[in-house]
Amino acid sequence: MVNSPCARVPLQRGEHVAELGIWSDHLSDDDWGVIRRVAPLAGVTPDEVRTDAGALAKVLVHPAAFESVFGGPTDTIGLAASPFLVFAVIVHRGWSELQHVDHVDEWVGPQRRLPVFSGGVLREFLGSPANRLFVTELLASYTRVASGAVWVHTRRGWRRRRFSELDPLRLASLLEVVPDDERPGVYRRLGDLALFLTGVFPDHTEMRGLRPHDEGRLLRLSGIGPDRFEPGSTGAVELLERLGQRWYQLATRTASVPTASMQVIADVAGRFGLARRTLNYLADRHLFAPHRDWFGQLPT
Repeated sequence: MVNSPCARVPLQRGEHVAELGIWSDHLSDDDWGVIRRVAPLAGVTPDEVRTDAGALAKVLVHPAAFESVFGGPTDTIGLAASPFLVFAVIVHRGWSELQHVDHVDEWVGPQRRLPVFSGGVLREFLGSPANRLFVTELLASYTRVASGAVWVHTRRGWRRRRFSELDPLRLASLLEVVPDDERPGVYRRLGDLALFLTGVFPDHTEMRGLRPHDEGRLLRLSGIGPDRFEPGSTGAVELLERLGQRWYQLATRTASVPTASMQVIADVAGRFGLARRTLNYLADRHLFAPHRDWFGQLPT
């Protein structure tokens, strides 16, 4: 068991805006077994974690939760937990760490990090239970990536068009063929992809880049004209940050029902750069530590 005391993270009952039911929908029976074992160490009962989101947060932020998932042999790490619980523990661990730091090493370019006094703003972002849930869901959603093909009727007849959740251009091309009521979902997933690529894989994203023709098409599909953003004028991370913000905004504007989830997306859209930097911190600290490769290889 780890020796460090539980971080003194503010956990007031009224602050938990994310519904416990959403967390419960993602957690497996094995996950709840881990959570129940840690609960007494976090000062709550096993019953409380099933009924109180604040109690569950106290468990997830406790060092014993991290040790339960990552404390075994390297070849058994995470086997007793679902990807969602693994990432929930990582997100809460990062939040706990940020209680005690003022500066963090921020991404400024491929293989380049500089210390910046921004620990407070990252701490504030993860201080929202809704944001912690959002980041956890985002990371877990990319452990299995959807891809496939759709048939599109063109002037030359029916054509087979491939798509992948890890290819912004192919995913954005679905906007040309899906019905209007499905567009919010595509916009949402495009925003997720932009945040995932720039937050978790900024080095790969920046070095791989995008061709000016592909940049132009992404901008056109997103309603951003050359008068607002010139293709080829910036790096891939900055471009996807701009597009990700735009895609999240379009997802919220075109959604037929203003759900709680869309309210979170609207908030992240306004602070997309901060969300990206938060993911940079979590990725550098925990996602790519030795013997951990949660996402495999990105396409080249």
